[in-house]
Amino acid sequence: MFESRRDAALKLVEKLADYKGKNPLVLGIPRGAVPMARLIAEQLGGEVDVVLVRKLRAPGNPELAIGSVDESGWTHVAEYAASTGADAHYLEEEKQHELEVMRQRRAQYTAQRPVVDPAGRIVIVVDDGLATGSTMIAALHALRQRNPARLICAVPVAPPDTAATVTESCDELVCLETPEHFYAVGQFYRHFPQVEDDEVVAALNLV
Repeated sequence: MFESRRDAALKLVEKLADYKGKNPLVLGIPRGAVPMARLIAEQLGGEVDVVLVRKLRAPGNPELAIGSVDESGWTHVAEYAASTGADAHYLEEEKQHELEVMRQRRAQYTAQRPVVDPAGRIVIVVDDGLATGSTMIAALHALRQRNPARLICAVPVAPPDTAATVTESCDELVCLETPEHFYAVGQFYRHFPQVEDDEVVAALNLV
């Protein structure tokens, strides 16, 4: 159980200590993980930025991820997607909707600063927890195409099977807890408020 996202971020810093002073690029997945990424970057002496990915939502059940899409339009579709009623037409419409959300967020979040190039950098991708892992897989895929020197996934908590799956997409997985009984990321935090867009902008644009 973590007290808060800040508590979880500070515990991740301890496990990422090898990268302190090596100017890592710490990327948060919006919205919850961006303030965490900011804190981790500050503690490690690195840079912070955002990686935009969106989950593809199941028909009639927006909380259930059936895949994910990155800014380039690359999609990861879960094996069980069809069983939720998501056919090719639905998936394309959902993909286009989420691409538009990402275009709006890119304009909102990083209008005042250039996107940081991950090429040749130690890149640490942070989320506040993984459930299916779909969005993290899309984030890692997007970043792998841009040739980082080392690609690390850092999360406080994930189910064991998700952790195993995500490991295939990165060079290193730092995951503090892998509980067998996993229902939702929020169950592992005492305080888990929604992070708003203005908090994301503030975390990215602090001097």
